Amino acid sequence: MSSIQNVQLATSQVTKLFRYAIYLFLVVVPVLFIKIRIQDIISNVKNYLFELSSSNVDERSSLLLLLTISALGCVLAISTVRVMRSPRHVYLLDFACYKPGPDHECPKELTMKLSVAYGKFTEESLNFQRKILERSGYGQRTYVATALLEKSDQSMAAAREETEAAMFGAIDDLLDKSRVEAREIGVLVVNSSTFNPTPSLSAAIVNRYKLRGNVSSFNLGGMGCSAGLIALDLAKDLLQVHSHSYALIVSTENTTRNWYGGNNRSMLVTNCLFRVGASAVLLTNRPSDRRRAKYQLCHVLRTNRASDDRCYRAVFQQEDEQNIVGVSLSRDLTAVAGEVLKENITKLGPLVLPLSEKLQFLANLIARKVAAAGAKTAVKKPYVPDFKLAFEHFCIHAGGRGVLDQLEESLNLTERLMEPSRMTLYRFGNTSSSSLWYELAYSEAKGRVRRGDRVWQIGLGSGFKCNSAVWRALRDVGPEEKNPWAGEIDGFPVIVPKIAPILY
Repeated sequence: MSSIQNVQLATSQVTKLFRYAIYLFLVVVPVLFIKIRIQDIISNVKNYLFELSSSNVDERSSLLLLLTISALGCVLAISTVRVMRSPRHVYLLDFACYKPGPDHECPKELTMKLSVAYGKFTEESLNFQRKILERSGYGQRTYVATALLEKSDQSMAAAREETEAAMFGAIDDLLDKSRVEAREIGVLVVNSSTFNPTPSLSAAIVNRYKLRGNVSSFNLGGMGCSAGLIALDLAKDLLQVHSHSYALIVSTENTTRNWYGGNNRSMLVTNCLFRVGASAVLLTNRPSDRRRAKYQLCHVLRTNRASDDRCYRAVFQQEDEQNIVGVSLSRDLTAVAGEVLKENITKLGPLVLPLSEKLQFLANLIARKVAAAGAKTAVKKPYVPDFKLAFEHFCIHAGGRGVLDQLEESLNLTERLMEPSRMTLYRFGNTSSSSLWYELAYSEAKGRVRRGDRVWQIGLGSGFKCNSAVWRALRDVGPEEKNPWAGEIDGFPVIVPKIAPILY
């Protein structure tokens, strides 16, 4: 063996000895020390107990007091650790929805006039849009952007004007209602699916309200009509690490930039459905704010089926045959929405349903398994749990009358429970992810929200995604001045004729 190999072998052995020494010093020695200390503690406790049994009354009292104080200290330390590691409660302090002025109202007849004046539509496309409007479930007072009403301006400046007016209008009302200073906000999450300029919309809010320099700011894009609940989930997680803070969530969509001027039927639907709107929601994790908060957040559950090609292309932004950009809605959109909803509520059910419903679902599942195994037994239909036993209020995304009809049937809901969603669609149209808050505002304006009530918000959007949020009312919530339904709620509900949707 050469001298070099001898040196290498010696070095290797020294290295191993050094590693063993480190292991002995860092692991074995501390363990032995702890073991010895535990034995000492046990021995001391035995001595204390022996002395306690043989001592006089005064000494026993002193020892008992010492042991009691020590035990209480241990309990207090353990309780403190558990409290610090448990999730922070998230409360909804207040929310507000944007309501444009009367000059933005666009009856169905005016919508068709604008299509004739500004678009290069064929007569067939115009007739198709007219049928969509007739069967949309819309009223005559939905809102359209100024740029489209006056001159069909789709410039970046016009789009900014629409979005900023909607966002700032909702935030102004929210800050006024909540009595919270803008500089107290520590988290900001903004979602707008198809309009994402530079600087971002979140930066525009920071600039307008002079939010503090260390605000955690996020801008979500391309996530469709369920993005509002995705923003909620993000804000909830951020409030777990930002103590004693407020989170502002702003949800909106832009119609100016996304008005479609081509003749592809699947893209023309968006011109007839989407309208101007925005919501601003203020969350807090401050325990002191619980007494004045409206709701406590119980659950947020998200389902994403983008891995399925059919779901992925159900709502798709692309160019048509003439290279005109639009958002295409597939014919099986309603079916896709139903499938993703089923998956979402299957996961949500065990969290919210009473025990009786869980047992019935389990019994039905076992019966179907047994029936499927037998050749002669008829297979039972799947049991649909009664979610009316779990919630007093339902806020379903007002994406269109067909989607609402599908969910009403799937969940076996009553007309009264569907009323907030249908009336929001009738009065404000499809305002994307902010529609959930117009619906909750409807229930508040009607004076229906009572302390302890549970609210289920269901968002559906491109991807395809279905997201759920569950709230519990912390107090009775009545009509407010800055509610978007204020001054007109007595005129609702209205009768909306049910007409079969058309296929395209």
